[in-house]
Amino acid sequence: MDLSTPEVGGLDSIRTPALLIDLDAVQDNISATLRLLGNDPGRWRPHLKTAKLALTMESIRERGVRTAKCATTLELETACQAGFHDVLLSYPLTGPHVASVLRIAAEYPATAIAVLVEDPAMLAPWRGSRIGAFIDLNPGMDRTGMLLGAPERIEALARAIRDAELRFGGLHYYDGHAADFPPAEAERRVHAGYDRLLQLVERLALAGLKPPEVITAGTPAFPHAASYRRFAEAGVIHRVSPGTVVYNDRRSLSQLPPDAGYRTAVHVLSLVVSHPGPTRFCCDAGHKAVSADSGDPTCEIVGHPEYTPRHPSEEHLPVDVPAGTPLPPRGQLLHLLPSHVCPTVNNFDQAVILSGGAIRGVERVTARGHHPPLPPA
Repeated sequence: MDLSTPEVGGLDSIRTPALLIDLDAVQDNISATLRLLGNDPGRWRPHLKTAKLALTMESIRERGVRTAKCATTLELETACQAGFHDVLLSYPLTGPHVASVLRIAAEYPATAIAVLVEDPAMLAPWRGSRIGAFIDLNPGMDRTGMLLGAPERIEALARAIRDAELRFGGLHYYDGHAADFPPAEAERRVHAGYDRLLQLVERLALAGLKPPEVITAGTPAFPHAASYRRFAEAGVIHRVSPGTVVYNDRRSLSQLPPDAGYRTAVHVLSLVVSHPGPTRFCCDAGHKAVSADSGDPTCEIVGHPEYTPRHPSEEHLPVDVPAGTPLPPRGQLLHLLPSHVCPTVNNFDQAVILSGGAIRGVERVTARGHHPPLPPA
């Protein structure tokens, strides 16, 4: 894996903190993902909560990936604009969000749109629409979804989808907790979960409710899911949904195969602003720039393993250095590799786009945040 930063001229003119996206690295990461999937773009349903930019979504789409999933209605709308043919909004929807999805579906009739459901009562808002429904399953994360241990309830929901004359998209099973285990243990747990999931698929098929598609595996489970072939043997499409892989971060690089060809495509450019002590300096990338949701350290300072980032405040990132190590001068630029890139991208209104060792321009982070809380008057 390549942790280096590209040599780019003109960075000293950029106001910091700034989000840098290297399009060449993005393309390499898309290629690495497709290689792990046997160069079959039909096996990838990327989670666009990471990509955020229409430019990045279009880069994925241009490589033959037709399906995607997302977490917000704004991401859904951006994905439709980017030309994806089939998009799952993989977040429980209720209230005014239903109207937003129906509006987007009406504006993009060529895109197949689906939502998650975990109870028959969730079907009512979609009756009479062309919205599809995936059954959300709880693999052990205990965030959303139905437990696999209640197959009769899952079967009843699949039947209710059919009886409501809605398109049954299949099963959604996000096993992100694979990140909590060492690789060998994670693979064992991931494959054991898929074996149980396959039993459910077989039960539904016997009931005449065969799921057309099974979606699993964000980035933590992706390496273990890519090689699981039993769904294909059962005649069911198995798509994986890693999204972080398009940019990568400290956490994802520890979960992906080291020889797969992944690169770091996103850095936060930061400026040294203060020397508060002989073994500490401070730069301008607090948690309003680099997400702190993964704990400390929030980032790695590229090229400087001797620097130790400490707990940030809103605009400040204190960094410790060993005794006797010279402090970087005030005004020095640093490249920060986030621990969690997805919310870091969401911290910025705009991204500086790099390619070929040069600044190519600035792009809006198209799907940052959410749709406005109130519809236009």
